[in-house]
Amino acid sequence: MTNDTICALATSPGGAIAVIRLSGETTFQTLEKVFSKKLSDAPANTLHYGHIIDGTNAQDGKGEMVDDVIVSVFRAPHSYTGEDAAEISCHGSRYIVQRILQLLIHHGARQAQPGEFTQRAFLNGKMDLSQAEAVADLIASTNAATHRMAISQLRGGFSRELSQLREQLLQLTALLELELDFSDQDVEFADRKRLLLLAETISSHIQKLTDSFQTGNALKNGVPVAIIGAPNVGKSTLLNTLLHDERAIVSDIQGTTRDLVEDVIQIKGITFRFIDTAGIRRTKDQIEKLGIERSLQAAERAQIIILLTEPNVSFPELRIDSKPIIRVINKCDQNMPSSSFLYHKRTPGQYIHISALKGDGIQLLEEALVREAALPELSDTETVVTNVRHYEALMNAQSNLQRVIASLNAGSGTPMGAATAFQPAPTIDLIAEDLRLVLSDLAEITGGKITSQETLNEIFSRFCVGK
Repeated sequence: MTNDTICALATSPGGAIAVIRLSGETTFQTLEKVFSKKLSDAPANTLHYGHIIDGTNAQDGKGEMVDDVIVSVFRAPHSYTGEDAAEISCHGSRYIVQRILQLLIHHGARQAQPGEFTQRAFLNGKMDLSQAEAVADLIASTNAATHRMAISQLRGGFSRELSQLREQLLQLTALLELELDFSDQDVEFADRKRLLLLAETISSHIQKLTDSFQTGNALKNGVPVAIIGAPNVGKSTLLNTLLHDERAIVSDIQGTTRDLVEDVIQIKGITFRFIDTAGIRRTKDQIEKLGIERSLQAAERAQIIILLTEPNVSFPELRIDSKPIIRVINKCDQNMPSSSFLYHKRTPGQYIHISALKGDGIQLLEEALVREAALPELSDTETVVTNVRHYEALMNAQSNLQRVIASLNAGSGTPMGAATAFQPAPTIDLIAEDLRLVLSDLAEITGGKITSQETLNEIFSRFCVGK
């Protein structure tokens, strides 16, 4: 692990104030070459006003003054990265920022790589991998829900849940490996019924986490909504109206939209990702055919489908029964129907009538989208999985844990599968190996590493082997 000194702008360019961050072994020696005051003996967590000087010796006052700044001092290990670190608060001029960075690099620092400060925080044990990923999620949060989920993960809520699961799994593994050590004495340290109950309890908890991924992914990346319909029924106009922007090309010529047009918008605090698709019709145009194929694929991937048509034009047929379909009749510029005739998800055959061009009925469509999204209110303490990597690791852990449960059931004579077939009792070492795989899957989320020494420590902390 390198501990050379890195520097980078830590704030968005163009603001009134900019913050330049440094971290590494020679942070204060580097700073003293450009800052008008000595910092080598400066106490931790203190602020120092002075000047950035471009000269041979900044402390003697000779040289060109670049800016008035305030330097924040942080001492290892009590800093964001766990290293000696400092932050220079300067004026936000792009010229000033670049000049200071060039001076720091000239005097021994180097430009940080993307995410390198947080990477050092992880490598120095200031946070686990899931918390490090939460930093990026916090920066990218676009609504109250994504902000709340990122804060919870950054504070270690997800990590604590995984730690509790891991602790219980270590108990299982320790008991079984203890039996392996005394296999020649035919002793049983682990009660099989208790092990099975514990494995099923942990499996249920992991399942709850994996089930939360759809909600977490929708909150983080937006609920995908596909706008499907025949050519020229107003799909692109509807997209532009929902986005309040001329995002898609609108034309009377059929087949104008040949590729997917996608954008996001928030409705009542929920992020929706709208996808405008090519009109569905019979055509000999090969490019348009490709666009129609992509339309059908988008419908498969979407969480909600807006099926759009206009008066006297039938809805296109979609063979999708597992997701909400909101049927919308566009171009109803006159004689808008009463709200009693509007779409309700439990009443098939009812529709929302809109005029995408004039904006009539759009609010009712937005309300239907929010209802169909059906995203729950999240508490500050609720753990929701939002990261694909975490989800895949949990799915792998669940798969390996199901093998453990199946093995324990088989060993107790519980029928496996259909008919009256029974699985032969698996050996303890195979069950223990599956448990180690589960531990490894969960450790992958936080970036930890399960070692045989850790299992050994668990054994000795709970049992007196000499008895």
